[in-house]
Amino acid sequence: MEKAIKILIPMGGFGSRLRPLTWSRPKPLVSLAGKTVIDFVLEMFKTVPNVETSEFIFSVNAQVEPQIREHMARFYPDWKVQFPIDTVMRGQSDALWQAKEALTGPLLIVFSDTIIENDFSFLLDEEADGVIWVKPVPDPRRFGVTLVDEDGWITELIEKPDDMSNNLAMVGCYYFKDAATILSAVEEQIDKELYLKGEFYLADAINILLNRGLKMRVEKVDVWLDSGTPESLLETNCYLLDHGFDNSDKLTPTENTVIIPPVFIHPTAQVLQSVVGPYVSIGENVTIKDCLVRESIIGPGSQLKSCRLADSLIGHSVTLKGQTGRANLGDNSCANQ
Repeated sequence: MEKAIKILIPMGGFGSRLRPLTWSRPKPLVSLAGKTVIDFVLEMFKTVPNVETSEFIFSVNAQVEPQIREHMARFYPDWKVQFPIDTVMRGQSDALWQAKEALTGPLLIVFSDTIIENDFSFLLDEEADGVIWVKPVPDPRRFGVTLVDEDGWITELIEKPDDMSNNLAMVGCYYFKDAATILSAVEEQIDKELYLKGEFYLADAINILLNRGLKMRVEKVDVWLDSGTPESLLETNCYLLDHGFDNSDKLTPTENTVIIPPVFIHPTAQVLQSVVGPYVSIGENVTIKDCLVRESIIGPGSQLKSCRLADSLIGHSVTLKGQTGRANLGDNSCANQ
């Protein structure tokens, strides 16, 4: 591979399925296991060949661009990043089209709520024109799936199939040896108005390439984590805490406090007279007093007192007192009972 891989991460949507967390914060910056969603997405690329010379292209809308840019400048100051603005937000393919000036040579596309466990080093010697990452699922009818022939080549992509005969669900990660090929298909897709409910889906553009004879294959993954809904975000938090992000062995609980692993509790957080865990992530400068909290994510700067919470998502700088049960609160909320 002579050229460094460009890595495109479309993030122009409004994260409506995660509201109210995303009313003031883009989905990639939602808290997750002591970091943010985008931090775990970026962690995936450490095995990309010559990643130190790769350029990241974040296709964003104007509303979220300042927050994403600030996060990257703070935590990844040496990375090469472009921020093309998706001005019309007409779906996946259109996000590529809006960023076309930045897309040349080998291209990886990963959706901003997709986290997989995968080794990308094979791309150095990849001979196929393209690769789609997939995971076998018990019921493929709510996913997009790939059809593969007896030689292992992809023949067609189908969105939400009616039957269960093809179970290779697309996880939201794609590779093209040459970005120009997928851009030409996107141009044809837009010209022919191949869209669904006002959005241009990448699967339709790829089907155009397959009809042209492009050779694409699948790459299977064992672990596929999603962060696009409250339920999936909490499930992903549990998985990550079970797989390396539990820091309970580094904590010194205060008097009358019980910590039940696995958890992530930021060193600047204070947990007083409480029972926390399992599967709780607590951000920096959080104070929790006289609470029971399990299977929840508490964003930085929040203050909780006398709460009994489970399966909850608490944004940044939330003040919460006397809450019982399940809560889902965006940044700077205040709820007292």
